[in-house]
Amino acid sequence: MKKKIFLLLIIVSSIFVSCFNDLDDTVQTASQLDIKNFIYRGLNFFYLYKADNTELNANLEGQELNDFLESYESPEALFEYFRSSQDRFSLLVDDYVELENALSGITLNHGMEFGLVFYPDGSDNVFGYVRYVLPNSDAASKNVERGMIFNTIDGVQITSNNFRDLLNPDSYTIGLATFDGNNINPTGESIELVKQQYTENPVYIAETLTIQGQKIGYIMYNAFTQNFDTQLNTAFGQFKADGVSELILDLRYNGGGSVETAIDLSSMITGQFNGQLFVSEQWNDDRQAEYASDKLFNNQISTGEAINSLNLNRVYVLTTGRSASASELVINGLNPYINVVQVGGTTTGKFQASFLLYDAPAPNFSRSQANPGHTYAMLPLVFKTINSAGFTDYVDGLEPDIEYLEDYSNLGILGDENEPLLATALNDIFGLPQPQPFTGNQFEEASESKALLPGYQLMIAEE
Repeated sequence: MKKKIFLLLIIVSSIFVSCFNDLDDTVQTASQLDIKNFIYRGLNFFYLYKADNTELNANLEGQELNDFLESYESPEALFEYFRSSQDRFSLLVDDYVELENALSGITLNHGMEFGLVFYPDGSDNVFGYVRYVLPNSDAASKNVERGMIFNTIDGVQITSNNFRDLLNPDSYTIGLATFDGNNINPTGESIELVKQQYTENPVYIAETLTIQGQKIGYIMYNAFTQNFDTQLNTAFGQFKADGVSELILDLRYNGGGSVETAIDLSSMITGQFNGQLFVSEQWNDDRQAEYASDKLFNNQISTGEAINSLNLNRVYVLTTGRSASASELVINGLNPYINVVQVGGTTTGKFQASFLLYDAPAPNFSRSQANPGHTYAMLPLVFKTINSAGFTDYVDGLEPDIEYLEDYSNLGILGDENEPLLATALNDIFGLPQPQPFTGNQFEEASESKALLPGYQLMIAEE
């Protein structure tokens, strides 16, 4: 009897060991060479600036390719080598799940969106200013407000060298300060902030203002997130129902996102140009003939719903140096068709689009066929956008028609008629004298909260 039990235990144990071995065999961790090979294949196929790199142009293969790849110590080092001097935006990530979430508006977030600014004394010290607070977030529950100033994290002075490390933890305490336009003075007060998974609706404010009997639409739109196209279209449906005759589109903190959503938004503003050229594409020489297509004004959003169009011949767009990619695409794409009055600051200067490449066979580089042994992915620049008048390559950004930079000591209330940038646009609509513009030349922005997230300032093509 004992012998039978012993034999049974051996059989059962063997089965379990076999199962574990099978599980181990199904997912093998990818080697550094595997990942580097993926980077080479993807960039060799799709990279917009492939012609700028000798090795990509050489189409290396076999041992010659392996020797070249192994001469770089990491996938990141190889990727940086391939990046053209014309390229400020291509991205390599080691966790594509986090990136996919960010592109859908899902991030680990405490809800305080902020900018970081160098002290005016020439040091590397930095202070933060709150731009806006996301509803139902930790920051909202702790009464964080637009215009608040902070200069320390967990008691440590923020600098240009340490801000990424200080702001990385899931929770930290900001030390509040005051700013009078010249001096930053700590108040001794502090607020602890805790990050949690948060899904952001980019339609932050959408309201119809009635001024001197005229209906004016104001929308603050903070990211071109395709998952929220319905909410954006609904906002324009309300504008249409309200009979707005002017629109102020606030993109001052919008770093971009979906190309398709940018086309849809432009079609919501207009509507009279359905089927006409919005922008064309320029790919690398190997891909141009097969992949380049014209992007047209349309009359449906991604869900198939009819677009709520305002048929306007003029739009005011509020911008800063942080308005990028898809935000700039809207301005550039509309410019040949209607009067686009840009108010604020010069934009970032990003006219190229990307899409996600996974470690999978060409030409699709698809998620469904991705190598399960790692989670690296790329968002390389794959084409540049050109408006219907042939304008592109605005590397220095799009300059405003009316310059008015934000004053960190007097930000105002978003959506309020007296908020400086909104007031500047309203004054132009009604022909009123403009206030002396704030130039803020003594201040330089170091970074912003969104720069700490994956997918920052990317323009994503739905290919």
